[in-house]
Amino acid sequence: MNPFICPLCQTVFQQTNNTQICANNHHFDIAKEGYLNLLPVNAKNSKNPGDNKEMMQARRAFLNSDGYLPLAEKVSELVSAYLTDKEQAQILDLGCGEGYYTALLAEQLPEKFIINGLDISKVAIRYAAKRYKNINFCVASAYDVPLPDNSLDALIRIYAPSLDSELQRLIKQNGYLITVTPAPRHLFQLREKIYQQVNEHAQENSAPSGFNKIEQINLNYPLQVTEAQTVQDLINMTPFAWKFNKQTMQDLLAEKSWSIECDFNIEIYQKQKDSTDKE
Repeated sequence: MNPFICPLCQTVFQQTNNTQICANNHHFDIAKEGYLNLLPVNAKNSKNPGDNKEMMQARRAFLNSDGYLPLAEKVSELVSAYLTDKEQAQILDLGCGEGYYTALLAEQLPEKFIINGLDISKVAIRYAAKRYKNINFCVASAYDVPLPDNSLDALIRIYAPSLDSELQRLIKQNGYLITVTPAPRHLFQLREKIYQQVNEHAQENSAPSGFNKIEQINLNYPLQVTEAQTVQDLINMTPFAWKFNKQTMQDLLAEKSWSIECDFNIEIYQKQKDSTDKE
C-alpha cells in the first residue's frame, strides 16, 4: 500500500499503471526502482539537493562494514518495544539516506507494519528502493512530508533536521519520536586530529514542542578498525572530510589500526495529548 499523498494538494493517490494520480489530477510517475519523487521543483534549493553521490557511496560502504550496527539494532529494539501492543503500525524513517536503518527496522518488526523512508537525496533513495523492496520510499523534504496528519505511530530521526510543527502534525496522539544525535565523545579520536581543542557534543537535547521526553539512552562503544578504507569512508560521510588537510589525512591513514569511539544519544519522546488531534 502506498501511504504517501500528493505534495501539491495533500489528497490521496490512486495508481494507474506506473503513475500515482491524486484527486486533482496531479501525476507522479513511479520510478523503475519503485520509489516516488514527491519533491516539487519549486521546493528544490539546488539541482540535486541532499547528499551527493560520493558522500552517499562513502556512507553506504561504511555502514555495510557494520560499524554502526549496534546503533541500528538498538533503535530497532526500541521501536519494537514501544510498539509491542500494536497489531498494525505505520513508521517513518525521516532522512533515511540509502535505507540502512530502515531495512533493519523492516526486518525486526511485524510484517503488518508499514515501513516508510524519506530523504531529499534522489541518489540515496534510488539506491534504497532498488535494494529494499518491502519498504515505501520517496524523495521529499523533511520540512514538508507527504503523509497525512496523525498517520504515524512512530517517527525515527537519525541525524536528520526537522520542524517541530511537522513532527506534531505527522505523529499520532501518544505516538513516539525516536531521535539519534552525537553524544559528547562521538568520533573523538578523529576530531582530535583536526582541532587543537575538541568541543564535546551536547549530553542531551530538549524535547520538541508538543512532546514529552520519556527515555534517554547513551550508547557508547569502541569501533575497532583494521582497514584504512573504512576510516576513509567514515570521514568522507561526515563534515570532517572538509576539515582534514592532505598531510593530516595521510598520517591518519598510515596507522595500522584504529580505535574510534562511537557515542550516541538516543532519545524517546511521546506526543502530548492535544484536543485538536483527531483519532
